[in-house]
Amino acid sequence: MTKEEFAKIAPAIPIGPGCYKYFNAANQLIYVGKAKSLNKRVRSYFSKNHDNYKTKKLVDQIHTIEFTVTHTEHDALLLENSLIKHYQPRYNILLKDDKTYPYIVIKKEAFPRVFFTRRYTKDGSEYIGPFTDVVTARELVSLLKENLPIRSCNLNLSPAQLAKKKYKVCLEYHLGNCKGPCEGLQTAEDYDQYIQHIRKVIKGDVQQVIKDLKQEMMTLAAALKFEQAAVLKSKIEALQRYQTKSTVVNPAIGNVDVISLTREDDQVFVNYMMVAAGAILYAKSVVVTVQFDETEEEILSQCALQMRTLFQSNASTLIAQIPFVTEENVTVVVPKSGDKKALLDLSIKNAVAFMHEIKKKNALVLGAGVQAPMEVLALLQKALQLKELPIHIECFDNSNFQGSFPVAAMVCFKNGVASKKDYRRFHIKEVEGINDFASMSEIVYRRYKRLLDEQQPLPQLIIIDGGKGQLSAAIESLEKLQLMGKLTVVGLAKREESIFFPNDQVPLQLPYDAPEHLLVRAIRDEVHRFGITFHRNTRSKGVFKNELEAIPGIGSKTIEALLQSFKSVTKIKQLTQREIALAVGSAKARLVWEFFNKQVAE
Repeated sequence: MTKEEFAKIAPAIPIGPGCYKYFNAANQLIYVGKAKSLNKRVRSYFSKNHDNYKTKKLVDQIHTIEFTVTHTEHDALLLENSLIKHYQPRYNILLKDDKTYPYIVIKKEAFPRVFFTRRYTKDGSEYIGPFTDVVTARELVSLLKENLPIRSCNLNLSPAQLAKKKYKVCLEYHLGNCKGPCEGLQTAEDYDQYIQHIRKVIKGDVQQVIKDLKQEMMTLAAALKFEQAAVLKSKIEALQRYQTKSTVVNPAIGNVDVISLTREDDQVFVNYMMVAAGAILYAKSVVVTVQFDETEEEILSQCALQMRTLFQSNASTLIAQIPFVTEENVTVVVPKSGDKKALLDLSIKNAVAFMHEIKKKNALVLGAGVQAPMEVLALLQKALQLKELPIHIECFDNSNFQGSFPVAAMVCFKNGVASKKDYRRFHIKEVEGINDFASMSEIVYRRYKRLLDEQQPLPQLIIIDGGKGQLSAAIESLEKLQLMGKLTVVGLAKREESIFFPNDQVPLQLPYDAPEHLLVRAIRDEVHRFGITFHRNTRSKGVFKNELEAIPGIGSKTIEALLQSFKSVTKIKQLTQREIALAVGSAKARLVWEFFNKQVAE
């Protein structure tokens, strides 16, 4: 959309708060934003020259714009968050995390069990978490079972089953760890009191549980049941030790959330903490890649909403470094001193520590006592006789599966460490069948043609995985772009770990354990990992599409629901029509079941 085209629709843009959606020429949603004034915010994209390259690129791709007006800016924030999570536009900030964090589940059943799980299912049970610290979660479950007598068996203790009187108490009852509900020795009401205690402890309200247990202990002591009172006393002391261990600030601070960030270039490191009664229940740090010129207020606003949703927080106070817009019933506090300032400082400390941790992980581990990355680059410059220090290195690899789903990958290293924001994936577009050389020629040409067109900096060193043949294909493309002589390109043989230069008959063989050789191999291994992951995902999507989209009457939403529920086409083929109906309804289930079973019959 040009500025002239935008000028025609500008007068119709709403003035109040709401969300705007940008679509490209293919009608794909590429960006969602919120604004206090839609008119002012959207005009800003088209009324000035942007220094940020990514913003320029976004504006160039905008073809159509849609608006949704809301009552308040808070409502706009919630709508924006919902749209981003649903559509995942490519230019929006997305918090990605491939880890599976555990929950503590209170099972929905008669005399509920309480246990640790990584599997979240919508079965009506209460899932508390997720816990980012697995060790803490396991310790908490162990503490609860040791000090609050609940059952650990998986018997069906429904009233109908208990009426049959076929269960007998086990060793746990005789050890005092269970009150024997299986034999009717404990009522559901009495058992529920312990579940309430457990719920409070998990959510951080240990003090109230201790208070209730002390009252029960005094009652037992008054009835001269001193042995039972002594058992309760030991459990109270265990809970008090847990409370002391987990408390980091004054418990009177109540339930609050804390969020902070630290920034370096276009990466932001965000730390979030959920605090109850002075104890940190959950803590999580994430990396956010800034897509455009998002302000720190915008980043915190999105991250806070997503984190609070993830951890099911209902705290009405949010402690932060700067004020920003969040949910309507939440107050953002910027403390200057006291306990809240201490919590904010702790969060900032965690964000900075997380940033250093990520840097260390991205840095190449070259072994204990070897040179720093920049020193290794100097060794590589000397070994390859490069004109410049190779502070910018790019490495290419391609792969296919029996000629199908041909893809390629490029990884980028800057200053000796991985620059993941600069990684690129390629679908092979112009080559048919198995032709690794032609594929390499295509992706190298596309990569550097684009850098030239966009006036982006070129790498000092290009590594081509695959040896002489692949190297020659890459050189062919670089010559077309008149780049030979402006940078250095080498090939890395797969077996011998030899480095080939253009037109050289004899390869360079670096010492196997030399730091500069370890660096080159580590870069090669990273492009393998990145490329294989991309290829696997592409292949999987292709298989799903071929089989499920061939079913008449089945659309993309039904396919998505099937794969989310059953994970694979192979699993779907093994299901009964009734089982499939649980995910997509009886009408769609019949079409799916008949399609696959008809194939089997044929």
